[in-house]
Amino acid sequence: MGLGRWRSASRAALRVVVVWAVSTLTLLVLAGALPDFRLQSDDGDSATRTAVTAAWGAGAFGLLGALVWPLVVRALLLVPALVLGVLVFFLNGSLMLVALWLIPDGRGEADPDNAVVVAAVMSAVASATSTALAVGDDDAYRRRLYRLAGRRTAPAPGAAPGTVFLQLDGVGHRVLRDALDAGLMPTLAAWEGATHRLVPWRTDWSSQTGASQLALLHGTNHDVPAFRWYEKDTGRLMVSNRPATAAELQRRAAARTGDPGLLAGDGASRGNLFGGGADQLALVLSVSGRRGPGTRSRAGYFAYFRDPANATRTAVSFVAEVFREVGQSLAARLRGDRPRVPRGGLYPFVRAFATVVERDVVVAAVMGDVLAGRTAVYADLVAYDEVAHHSGPYGGDAAKVLERLDRCVGLIAKAAGHAPRPYRIVLLSDHGQSFGETFESAYGLTLRDLVRAGCGLPVSRRVRHGAGGAEARGALRSALHRPAEGERGGEPPARGAGPVVLASGNLGLVSFPDVPHRMSREELDRRCPGLLGTLAGHPGIGFVLVRSERHGSVVLGADGFEAPVAELTDTSGPLVAFGPGVAAAIRRTDAFPHVADVMVNSMYDPETDRVHAFEDQIGSHGGFGGDQSEAFLLWPRELSAPVAEGGALVGAEAVHRVLRRWLEEGRPPGRHAETPVTSTQESPPPRQADGTFPVVDGLAPDKNG
Repeated sequence: MGLGRWRSASRAALRVVVVWAVSTLTLLVLAGALPDFRLQSDDGDSATRTAVTAAWGAGAFGLLGALVWPLVVRALLLVPALVLGVLVFFLNGSLMLVALWLIPDGRGEADPDNAVVVAAVMSAVASATSTALAVGDDDAYRRRLYRLAGRRTAPAPGAAPGTVFLQLDGVGHRVLRDALDAGLMPTLAAWEGATHRLVPWRTDWSSQTGASQLALLHGTNHDVPAFRWYEKDTGRLMVSNRPATAAELQRRAAARTGDPGLLAGDGASRGNLFGGGADQLALVLSVSGRRGPGTRSRAGYFAYFRDPANATRTAVSFVAEVFREVGQSLAARLRGDRPRVPRGGLYPFVRAFATVVERDVVVAAVMGDVLAGRTAVYADLVAYDEVAHHSGPYGGDAAKVLERLDRCVGLIAKAAGHAPRPYRIVLLSDHGQSFGETFESAYGLTLRDLVRAGCGLPVSRRVRHGAGGAEARGALRSALHRPAEGERGGEPPARGAGPVVLASGNLGLVSFPDVPHRMSREELDRRCPGLLGTLAGHPGIGFVLVRSERHGSVVLGADGFEAPVAELTDTSGPLVAFGPGVAAAIRRTDAFPHVADVMVNSMYDPETDRVHAFEDQIGSHGGFGGDQSEAFLLWPRELSAPVAEGGALVGAEAVHRVLRRWLEEGRPPGRHAETPVTSTQESPPPRQADGTFPVVDGLAPDKNG
């Protein structure tokens, strides 16, 4: 053994001793502080004997955590992921009780409640100590990252650069620009000033993740008119954050393009609605309903929770986030903030899942991908989008989430510095969010009420709360093994039951299920003479799209405005308030096979910069109006510009083509797909079953904000 190896082994042994010593001291402190936790016999022991007992307990707990915990978590892989997070305290406390039982002469004893507390503190202290020592030794730090990532090969010299695409869900261009200028996101601010460039890109009419991410990953979002829509030919209610819908949209996109997706060939998809053709999948909604090796996206939860320290921190942070949301909601109520939407019920848990559990697992997965040398990685961080829906896109609650996301990006960049190949990190969003009072709050009735009134149908005055469109809700349902929205009783609406009215942010869709084709204006006027006039003339409605037998499709607005879609311009009547590109986007959506009988976009006031969502959201997206339609792209300067100087980047399909071009840049000539640098997989065959992610203690995000 060479001198270098002796030094490495000596440092490793020293780290073990130091961690053990710190854990022993922690155990002694806890024994003195907790009344029902002891490390002495009934007759008392000397200080030396008590210290030896503590060393026994700390050593046994450390070994159990390293050897038994991963097996326990794997055995519980069938348990819903969120339930597994709740069980973390119980499992860790049980290991502590076993460790105390292993102490000779029965000197270790604790009641179950104290065992949970002791185990949580011990895991955190050991984690922090181990990380601090590793950071101080660059070689050890690098080896530890490689080991946790499952690397078994040396870095490849001269390897072509890989690319990481990080999607900050719902962060609009203006929100990001303001956050950079205000110093909320120092990592990205430093990049934007030196290594990266920032540009906006304009979304399609359906400004939401289902449409945008489908095009970003698979090259097309044809026939995705909204977040949710009704298909007359199949009788299906399509909801983008439903696993069955996501799988079907992915299938349709692949069939239309003849291409598996952006990430085909050693790619990884993390926390997304769609797989993008990647081999490596974790928390991907389109495969979450499948069963079998390599298809269960929940394997990503195991890879994260298999480390007891990370599991404990995330569980503690989950509880803290629930209380943070309750406190922030109460503070907003006491301040009398307006507009405001209900934030009770299960929402605090949905928010905690999005801002803690999903964020932590996705960040750990991406770090593992770069350390394993994946060619391309695409990950979605949904935390901001979830909080902004209920707290508003420009408020202090959302700003704190941006700060934490900036730290997550910094952690991924730090891990990339130890990767076997150079990495280019591209940040982008799928849409922005627009602020405003809900339609129901502003006018005292929902869009469904307005449609039924226009059809002469009875309107219920029962209080209803529409389902939110946040992507985190679909992921949470999947994690809990709960049926997705619309999966229970998925029969088509009964004939004569009235129109189906669906909301996607401030975009509404009205369909008559008993009519097999897209109804025309003339048919609607015969059936519901007052409907179109009621909608187009309402002050909360910006414009209405409907097919006409005489003029093709037409756009209707207030004061009798009517214009054929073929002749629309961005300055036509009510469209002038919505900015550039609106007319072309309407024409594109109008050609979709599953466009609704009536498409309704809420009003937008450019002076107040507000829209009216048809859902219970004060920060919304899904249609036209305000920042929701302007996403961002932050890319490394060594890559080519997305568009020519002075040009505009319009539509998610155009952004997909840019991302594909960037993947090709830097590859050797004639080489179109990279082979993996390492054979380790996150969802491997049985002989490589650990599916390791780099759940590195010191690299985990700051869970307490």
